[in-house]
Amino acid sequence: MTGLVPLPRQPDGVPWPTDAWPVRADGPPELAALVEEMFTDTGRYAQTYAVVVVHRGAVVAERYGGALPKWNDPDEPVTIDTPLLSWSMAKSILHAAVGILVDREALALDEPAAIAEWQRPGDPRQAITLEHLLEMRDGLAFDEDYIDGETSHVIDMLFGAGSDDVAAFAAARPLANEPGSTFNYSSGTSNLVARLAGEAIGGDAEGVAAWLHDELFAPIGMATATARFDAAGTFVGSSYVHATARDFARFGLLQLRGGEWDGRRVRPAGWVDHGRTLRSIDPSDGSGYGAHWWVVAGDPLGSFWASGYEGQSILCVPALDLLVVRLGRTDASLGPNLRSWRDRVTDAFVDLG
Repeated sequence: MTGLVPLPRQPDGVPWPTDAWPVRADGPPELAALVEEMFTDTGRYAQTYAVVVVHRGAVVAERYGGALPKWNDPDEPVTIDTPLLSWSMAKSILHAAVGILVDREALALDEPAAIAEWQRPGDPRQAITLEHLLEMRDGLAFDEDYIDGETSHVIDMLFGAGSDDVAAFAAARPLANEPGSTFNYSSGTSNLVARLAGEAIGGDAEGVAAWLHDELFAPIGMATATARFDAAGTFVGSSYVHATARDFARFGLLQLRGGEWDGRRVRPAGWVDHGRTLRSIDPSDGSGYGAHWWVVAGDPLGSFWASGYEGQSILCVPALDLLVVRLGRTDASLGPNLRSWRDRVTDAFVDLG
């Protein structure tokens, strides 16, 4: 991969946060006010549960607030120990798992994806590769709409007829475009990738969960991370990982460090670059997309991020060795406000020098 901003190394003398995060109080002077704003300006951001800002390997700002609604129970206050839902940030975690399997030759990027439902002679979906799926350029007709339940495939897949077997639901979708030709962000696509990964790992849901723990979560100290599976045993890799904000920050730091962690290569060399290399522009809002990671197109700082429904995000800024995690519940109509806030946080660190 060429033209990418280099990923920073862990600074000398800064311990890896496998067990506990190092904490410093040397962020830019405006950072405290920016974090405060995220929690108090509900008109712009609605509900925020957690913000964690990591600079040069140490936590420099952190706050928790609000409460998780519980059915027939008192609301549960959000704290440093509260596991929170990733929504589509799970897609980027899935990308990490796929990288390990590709490195071990259990999956191949450029071969036709081994989706059982597509193996009938003459099925045009046989041209779809794992690379197409990771890039969201598979050509499948899938409507990622969280508002209109009458047309939305993602609502039906996650909460309706497809919820017991999310990959089968996605595999049934016909082609709308030639594979490789058109970007279409799709949670169904990610669940097809998740089933392929599960088949490559082998075993049932319990075995795949153990593999994710042993190969990805445990090596970096993501002790609270849990993946959710459907009734068919497929990791719902489009949407469902629970972890604390600090553990999502650990995953982000793994990306900034190029897949290395305290002397161990957790992900293969170059796989982070695979995810953060710009391939498409989302026509709906102009956002850049790589491979199961969003990319800030043309950004000299090399920013890329994992993004989830209702404003979940893990922003990685390589040129500044900066990581910003934000978790909460923000309507999509307020999404531009979240993006502006992340830009202002980034600018504060640029000014820090």
